[in-house]
Amino acid sequence: MKDFFNQNLSKLEIEINELENDNNCPLQRSEAIILLIVSCLSEVKGHLQKSGFESVDDEIRFFKYQKPTIVAKLIYYNTIYKIETRKPYGAKPVRKYLNKELKKLKRFFDRNLEFYKYYRSNNSYVDEKFFVRGKHDIKLWLDTYYFESDHTFSTSHDYKVAKIMANDLIQVYIEDQLYKNNIEQIAFLTDLSRLNWTGSKAAMIELIYALHSQGVFNNGNTDIKIITKTFERAFNVDLGDFYHTYLELKNRKVNRTKFLDSLREGLIKKMDEQDEK
Repeated sequence: MKDFFNQNLSKLEIEINELENDNNCPLQRSEAIILLIVSCLSEVKGHLQKSGFESVDDEIRFFKYQKPTIVAKLIYYNTIYKIETRKPYGAKPVRKYLNKELKKLKRFFDRNLEFYKYYRSNNSYVDEKFFVRGKHDIKLWLDTYYFESDHTFSTSHDYKVAKIMANDLIQVYIEDQLYKNNIEQIAFLTDLSRLNWTGSKAAMIELIYALHSQGVFNNGNTDIKIITKTFERAFNVDLGDFYHTYLELKNRKVNRTKFLDSLREGLIKKMDEQDEK
């Protein structure tokens, strides 16, 4: 199941990135991507129904980490589609509208604070009730949605995990829209920022993926897209199709971590020089 899932997820992410780069219309792009995600979920579901899981740990891993990764994308793009179709005209109405959307995310956070703490802290003591099919406990933050879902492909909390992951992405999207919408804010932040990335984009992407692989942000529960957007804003750089660049780094025959190796060597050299003084 793990290999099948990883292959399908990798294929889906490549196809999504292609559409993100080729289609400038957010509505058309979201529609096309939603169809891709639904198709991917259908394939994963079909494979699961045929193959099942080898152990309870595999089932927990799938419903706690793997399935939510795909469903989060579906929630994200569906939400973006609705935001864009309902967006009003004019700078002030748009700001007011987008801030209301942010408040919706905050309300979801407040309503699910205990589960946020559980999930963000990488706890596992209730995983068999949260992420094993047919093991739901109505006392444990259970949503009505669960009773309407397909219980052969759902647990009581896998959708809630996906919602948490999606909301992180939606927040970044909305804040980015607000950032672009407010010219004065952009001018202020541009003047305020003093750090400009002068290395190569490939080097920054290599660094971002290395940090993501170590799970150093939010206990490893932060999407790579959020980390990339944060680096772009912090260091005034546009990384473009960062996933495609990562694939190029990954496919290098030699020296796949050229920048990270140079960082290590440079730091050790500096330490050695300081020791000699």
